[in-house]
Parts: sequence; structure tokens; C-alpha cells
Amino acid sequence: MPETQLSIKDLHVSVGDREILKGIDLDVRGGELHAIMGPNGSGKSTLAYALLGHPGYQVTAGSITLDGQNLLEMSTDERSRAGMFLAFQYPVEVPGVTVSHFLRTAVNARRPAGDEMPVMAFARSLRSTMKMLEMADSFAGRYLNEGFSGGEKKRCEILQMSMLSPKIAILDEIDSGLDIDALRIVSSSINKIRHSGLGIIVITHYQRILHYLHPDRVHVLMDGKLVRSGERDLALLLEEKGYDWLKK
Repeated sequence: MPETQLSIKDLHVSVGDREILKGIDLDVRGGELHAIMGPNGSGKSTLAYALLGHPGYQVTAGSITLDGQNLLEMSTDERSRAGMFLAFQYPVEVPGVTVSHFLRTAVNARRPAGDEMPVMAFARSLRSTMKMLEMADSFAGRYLNEGFSGGEKKRCEILQMSMLSPKIAILDEIDSGLDIDALRIVSSSINKIRHSGLGIIVITHYQRILHYLHPDRVHVLMDGKLVRSGERDLALLLEEKGYDWLKK
């Protein structure tokens, strides 16, 4: 089976009249975990939204391909079916829709028309996945993100990722708003599924989550450009010195 590869070449993205990304080059292969760090306003979330086809973010130049497929020619739902996934920084509440119902709808939306997963097969898959992620069965019956703590919202994003089995997952500040215990639990959940051939991009301000995830590569995004790439030691250096030394 061919190895998964996301290839981003010379990507330029604008919001309105303002250019946010100014020529991004990045390759992520299946099984790799890449961390993208940078100060506020550097373009990290813009990159995430552009990869999934948010209509408010206009790609003005460059290319995005997944296993040779041109993602720029696809709608957001088509990119999802092709194997892309985005975990949101601020997951929204959906009152009246249970986690189980939401996930079954999402799973079936990615299957061919008329080939829905049988109810019992879905229930077994969900139960098995929740057990692997050490989540209580009762979680499936709660309304999506309603009354969830910050840690529960982020764990629900990881549960969605596990059930949908994407090729490439973008985790947009999955560590924001988490205390140290929630951060450890969320990181443990990510580690349990990262070695299945899934390629992961973690977008973060801080290296604390990288203490648990051990990225293959760390990239620094500033003013819409990737200005430095390296091993995990680069994240430790940023924690010690901040970003000003790179600006200079």
C-alpha cells in the first residue's frame, strides 16, 4: 500500500485583501507528527483552515495535494472523504445531538451512498474505540460538547479522529485551555493512534504538549512563512528564548 503524503508547495493564502500565508512548503508523510509553532497572528490557524477548504480563506498561489490528489479542486466534505481531518481549537456545542448520533452520521457520510454501517457494527466500533481511549461508555450518550470541560471537548475531537480514520489530521491548538492532567490525558490519546500510519500536524504556541508527543519535526511559522525547522530541541529552545531571536 502506498505511503500517505500531504504535500504543500509555495502556498499563499489571503483573507480579504490581506495576505496571511506567503509561500509555505511542507511535506507530511503517514506516521509522522509535525509541530507548527509561532506567535499569535503568524498564520497557524489560517494554514489549518486553508488545508480543509474554509471558504473565508482564499488560496492565491501554490498547491496542496494528498497522495497525488489536488485538494484545491475539492470542497471541504470531499477533502474529508479523501482523508483530511481538522480538530478545532474551540469545538462548538450541539444541544440535542448525542456524541453517538453525531459520530454515526459522520462515519456514514464518508461511506458510499447506500452503504451505511449497521447500527450494531457501529456500536461495537464506538465502544472499542472509547475503551482504547479510556472514555466512559456514558460519554456517548451526552449531547455533543454541551457542558463539556475543556479536556472533554478535546478528547471528543480525538474520539472523532479515531472513528473517522483519516490519513492526515490537523490538531489546531489541541492543548489550549487544558490543565496539566487534561493535557496528559489528551496527549496519551493522541499517542495511542499516531502509530497507525496517521500523519499529524499539531499547531501550538507552547512546547508543553510536545513533551508528551515527541514530534518528528518542529517548524516555526512567523509572518506567514516557515522560518525555521528542526528536531524537538527547537521547541525547547523556543520555550527558553521565545521568538524574538528569530525575528532578529
